[in-house]
Amino acid sequence: MNGMKLSVIIPVYNERDTIEETLRRVQAAPVDKEVIIVDDCSTDGTREWLRQSRAEGIAVFYHPENRGKGSAIRTALGHVTGDIVIIQDADLEYRPDEYPLIMQPFIEGKADVVYGSRFLNGRPRMKLPNFIINKLLAWLANVLFRSRLTDEATCYKAFRKEVIAAVPLTCKRFEFCPEVTAKLLRSGHQIVEVSISYCPRTVQEGKKINWKDGVVALWTLIKYRFVK
Repeated sequence: MNGMKLSVIIPVYNERDTIEETLRRVQAAPVDKEVIIVDDCSTDGTREWLRQSRAEGIAVFYHPENRGKGSAIRTALGHVTGDIVIIQDADLEYRPDEYPLIMQPFIEGKADVVYGSRFLNGRPRMKLPNFIINKLLAWLANVLFRSRLTDEATCYKAFRKEVIAAVPLTCKRFEFCPEVTAKLLRSGHQIVEVSISYCPRTVQEGKKINWKDGVVALWTLIKYRFVK
């Protein structure tokens, strides 16, 4: 797409049931891309499968102990070579075939940061508590930073390489999302949103984030509004 290369970062922890299909969908996405996977010390066979899989265009790095999603993303950021960087979970909740939608604002020169919003076209299929915390996070980000986000907690966050490289991240777990959002908005970056699809999974299917992570996310937004 207009000569732009996409770096797809996939932090992975215990996703043996979905990692193979995730990679198939990512590789099928109609964009020029590289794939960087960081296995965060999986114990369910994911790590072994990744070591046996020698898919072309995929780089895999392994944490010696479980450090968290944020740490995995930070590890991957040190290896990206593309023009645009996007975060991709390995849980099949998001659709890699929508990468072109995310990349279009970059190609048109309208954005340095693009978020894929699950809420631009109404409420997606998700449990009420999850819906409430997502709306609360977006509201708080808008109040604190005078933004107009509809989906602060989306997985599909994309950045120009030089923009994300300049963000001093310290996150370890799921607080990556509020930290990067807060620091980007505080530094004056405008976040463009595009509508994306979303198919949530349940805790029984392997969903790991919980209400405690929601509380941490709220605190992280507040903290980085005032802490340099």
